[in-house]
Amino acid sequence: MARSFHEITNKPVRTIASASIAPTKYTDILTIEVVPNFDTDPTFIETMREVAKGYKDAKVPVILMGMGDWYTDLISKHLEELSETFVCPYIDKTLEKKLVNKQDFYEICETYDLPYPKTKIMTKELVEKGEEANPFSYPIALKPANSVSWNDFTSPIKEKVYIIDNEADYTRVVKGIYSEGYEDNMILQEFVEGGESPMRVLNVYVDKNHQVKMMCLGHPLLEDPTPLGIGNYLAIMPAYDQVIYDKVKFFLEDIKYTGFANFDLKYDIKDNTFKFFEINLRQGRSSFFVTLNGLNLAEWVVRDYIYDDLKDSEPIYANIPEDKGMLWLNVSTDVFEKYVPETKEKDVARNMIQDKRFGYTFYYEGDKSLRRYILLQRMFRYYRKVFKKYK
Repeated sequence: MARSFHEITNKPVRTIASASIAPTKYTDILTIEVVPNFDTDPTFIETMREVAKGYKDAKVPVILMGMGDWYTDLISKHLEELSETFVCPYIDKTLEKKLVNKQDFYEICETYDLPYPKTKIMTKELVEKGEEANPFSYPIALKPANSVSWNDFTSPIKEKVYIIDNEADYTRVVKGIYSEGYEDNMILQEFVEGGESPMRVLNVYVDKNHQVKMMCLGHPLLEDPTPLGIGNYLAIMPAYDQVIYDKVKFFLEDIKYTGFANFDLKYDIKDNTFKFFEINLRQGRSSFFVTLNGLNLAEWVVRDYIYDDLKDSEPIYANIPEDKGMLWLNVSTDVFEKYVPETKEKDVARNMIQDKRFGYTFYYEGDKSLRRYILLQRMFRYYRKVFKKYK
């Protein structure tokens, strides 16, 4: 997001975080202030009250955006107070609670005809009573119902999503999670077959009047193979599906949504439908593929809240031709070639690479330095090692 803003302002973005991570090191496009425990209250709101004082007499609106589920949760929690100083393109806490919890989200999916995998809710009480039996055939998927509470859970057993192949592993994982002190619910789901090829990722912007203004669908071709990184995309090409666009547009406008939304979907060959896994109440971590394909993410917020010129505009449903699209990568091209399965989509992506129609979030003409270049080369070497280990 910092790069998306920098591309339209040519100015660094002020960033506050609980810790510094590799992608934000040695960069000129953001200024980072590390505040320990900033991702939790009361540190978050106390810090933001001090930050707000500095913008009390700002001549232009100041946009506040969260880059993780825990930050969007905190912004929604304090939305009324923060909105006195900042532009906050987020929903209030009441709606946020209904959507951020996968259990509640799937109930809403029933109302809006958004298909999702067959699901069972696992609770600590069920496990303690010995009633945690799996009703589905293996393999199965197990994941937290609430990503915010899962973020606070620290244990060697923790993974982003568990793909479980047998009864012994299922019992070990479920009982292990709760014996390690986790309190919240888990989602047990029938596994939707296939690797990355059936996956889709959708990024949407909904304006302050609750009208969808931009929809961009992506086709992931490669995912992070590590236990804590499963589901994080490493290669995405543009895709198009008007049926998905229409369903999601109706859903978001009907619930009076505001801001960015991000959906993960997967095509299920058993009933020939795309199944919805979750909604993220923000742009996705790999959503720079949208900016790369000509729909700058930051521009939508600026047009909406600074210039107020979206209210009469028609929504854009991205439908980018194969010979015009850009491939977004987060790994080197040799890793892409070696580990992406052979499909017709891979052939299209190969052509994009050959035509130099590909790009990275972190390689940016406006943000060059030797130290940063070396850092990113280390990132590429890291992924070569982890793919060799897990694949």
